[in-house]
Amino acid sequence: MRAYLDIETCFDQSISVIGIYRADQGTLQLVGGGVNDVNLYRALAGVTTIVTFNGTCFDLPVIRKRLLADLRAEYHHSDLMYVCRKRGLRGGLKVIEARLGIQRATAGISGWDAPRLWQRYETYGDATALATLLHYNQEDVVNLAVLEALINDEALAAPRQDVTVFSA
Repeated sequence: MRAYLDIETCFDQSISVIGIYRADQGTLQLVGGGVNDVNLYRALAGVTTIVTFNGTCFDLPVIRKRLLADLRAEYHHSDLMYVCRKRGLRGGLKVIEARLGIQRATAGISGWDAPRLWQRYETYGDATALATLLHYNQEDVVNLAVLEALINDEALAAPRQDVTVFSA
């Protein structure tokens, strides 16, 4: 079982959202106080491989530092950034998605916007900012599955669109 994982961080590099896409469950999102090791391991139950984009340098080290969960030691890991580079695809996730024709409803939003959206939610209770951040994160993790299928020239069933959010 594969899980596609992406995190969003705050200005202080704490984790605001962990998104996980699983073909069998759809998207699971750990948010705010729901970002903890217990929820993370529950969301990964039955998973053997974690797939990320630049997770080797960012997502997995931040999770290890903040949650004391060493996912690289406990799961197989595939970092699509390096898989893409081997196939001549360079740039960030959004650049590669655009090049391959993968669409986003949240086009124009980037990882640089994530801390700002979280701050608006935390400071002002801006539910729209939180909804935008969660939608952006959902597209990140679902599109990892789409990207992996495309670069491996595999058929992919329509990704599940259901979302489960764990927050405190």
